[in-house]
Amino acid sequence: MADKKLSTDPYKGVRDFYPEDMAIQRYIFDTWSHTAESFGYERYDASVLEPAELYRSKTSEEIVNEQTYTFTDRGDREVTLRPEMTPTVARMVAGKRRELSFPVRWYSIPNLFRYERMQRGRLREHWQLNCDLFGVDDYTADVEMIALAYQTFINFGADPEMFAIRVNNRGFMEALFKEFDVTDVDTVAVLTRLIDRKDKMPADDFREALDDMIAPSRVEEFLKTIEGRDESILDTIGTDTTLKQVLSGLRELGIENAFFSPSLARGFDYYTGTIFEFFDVSEENNRSLLGGGRYDNLTGLFGGDPISGVGFGMGDVTMRDFLETHDLLIAPITSPTLMILPTDESFNFEAQRLAQQFRAEGISVSVDATTKKIGKKVASADKALVSAVIVLGEDELKSGTYTMKNLPEGTEEAGTVEELLGKIIT
Repeated sequence: MADKKLSTDPYKGVRDFYPEDMAIQRYIFDTWSHTAESFGYERYDASVLEPAELYRSKTSEEIVNEQTYTFTDRGDREVTLRPEMTPTVARMVAGKRRELSFPVRWYSIPNLFRYERMQRGRLREHWQLNCDLFGVDDYTADVEMIALAYQTFINFGADPEMFAIRVNNRGFMEALFKEFDVTDVDTVAVLTRLIDRKDKMPADDFREALDDMIAPSRVEEFLKTIEGRDESILDTIGTDTTLKQVLSGLRELGIENAFFSPSLARGFDYYTGTIFEFFDVSEENNRSLLGGGRYDNLTGLFGGDPISGVGFGMGDVTMRDFLETHDLLIAPITSPTLMILPTDESFNFEAQRLAQQFRAEGISVSVDATTKKIGKKVASADKALVSAVIVLGEDELKSGTYTMKNLPEGTEEAGTVEELLGKIIT
């Protein structure tokens, strides 16, 4: 009897990358890297193996119990192939917190694994752009993170009309739940996860599940609220103004395709504030493209005071589907050159606005929104190999004239944004 031939197919849910596929993959990775670095983010990485307890602490129960590749190694340790990167980066930052200079802007393109039902845009193995900003409590960090994700699509050649940005806030959600008499911590968590699955289950099943947590007489009112986009409720529910500031900030940066979405929940337990998702508006590929948010307590799991964080993840499978849907597999890529240094925290958003003016002209820009003295900010920019810096203070804001310092040469040029654009060496 002849030996059975081995199959040439890969393991179910993963991919082989032949040269033509690898060329596309490298293009996606290169665009991701250049865009992240243009905002001042540094690349890091870690092992695909993590202790299983890392995910049981703060990740979705559905992922831990039903979607991970978890096994016991020869040392009787329970190990998981990482299904996401956020717990890993939180562990790494917590482990080196005394040696790091905050804020920390890091990105990675990790290989991730989830044992789940396969569908368009979702396999059991994929790569993902992860960008995270640690150490900035201000809402401008949330705006920066969404602007970075937005710029990634622009750098692939996308028009803003091709995708929509849904924004919500976990604090607002809890305040909304309170309006409907849902205050128990466990019930809040269950309701949040239920809303996260809303578009993946029959409407009748969703409503029936709501009946167990919200008074039946108020279910219709609740449904109407979470399915709307009326921003006026942000003035009447809760006291946190962050969500309004983020939406306003994005629009002031010229990002007009962002909108309030009270039905956006994001399933991970670790989110504490702003949450967001990008969606493809094409009927051929109408699905989520990326998701992220603020998680200010995650590093506290490893001891010490929590370090604020905000970040997002963008998968290569959904990215390629988006590019193919919109015929965008070739596009220009930018690279980092300039850093804006506000002299005071009160100028942080104006610094973002100034940065956006340069980015609109194809210049890559980062903003140092820390409380460090200007001399230390300049030193940090120089250490990060930034080509030029602009110090932004009250005089510059009033005059509209800025002084740009070329760090490698030590020379200075003064002028308006339009005048300086022609003097930046890219």
